[in-house]
Amino acid sequence: MILVPAIDILEGATVRLTRGSFAERRVYDADPVQAALRWQEAGARALHVVDLDGARTGEPVNLEHVRRIARTAGLPIQVGGGLRSLKSIEQVLEAGAQRAVLGTAALDDLDLLDAAVERLGGRLVVSVDVRGGRLATRGWTADVGVPVEEAIRRLGERGVRRFVYSSVDRDGLLGGPDLEAARKVAAAVRGTFLYSGGVSSLEDLRALAALRQVNLSGVIVGKALYEERFSVAQGQEALDQP
Repeated sequence: MILVPAIDILEGATVRLTRGSFAERRVYDADPVQAALRWQEAGARALHVVDLDGARTGEPVNLEHVRRIARTAGLPIQVGGGLRSLKSIEQVLEAGAQRAVLGTAALDDLDLLDAAVERLGGRLVVSVDVRGGRLATRGWTADVGVPVEEAIRRLGERGVRRFVYSSVDRDGLLGGPDLEAARKVAAAVRGTFLYSGGVSSLEDLRALAALRQVNLSGVIVGKALYEERFSVAQGQEALDQP
């Protein structure tokens, strides 16, 4: 398992939202490259970048920031937010992303999903963002009413093998991860997934590692790193412990 720092970009800055609410934000870096370099220097192995402006508008907005992050940090990055066409997917890959993260589009446009699976293979990631046990789409502003396990099953049948599971209810609250949800997702995923949401401490990371789910490949961490609850190195060590 690896620790993956999150870089969420909104209006050109690095921010963290609370429960996915754009109205509840805190700015941490005026320039997202500052965050990328900080996590790179701290020993991060990969980065998770979200174009929040793109998530709201339906097309990438912060491609130049993605280019700069990829160029200066020199780390594998996966990028999501507003990827609702093959053109948008190509744009983030050309900007330097190793993987493209689909959210809403993976459920709303099955033709796009199938084309993305064929085009990207293992470079495609689908983000399953969950509020109240059901999928939240359109930049976390809509509930599509589908249970998460069912959505993962459907996506797996269409060839998706990499997922991000994000607990929107816990996002930015530092209240601890949803371990039971992580177990259920692990049972549903045919492939691998990253967990995101609520991580606040090294104990939280150890608890996720202690689930011993072989398809849980890593943990995305945002606010806990920005608030210096622990370092990248300490977090990785917690995930590495048997």
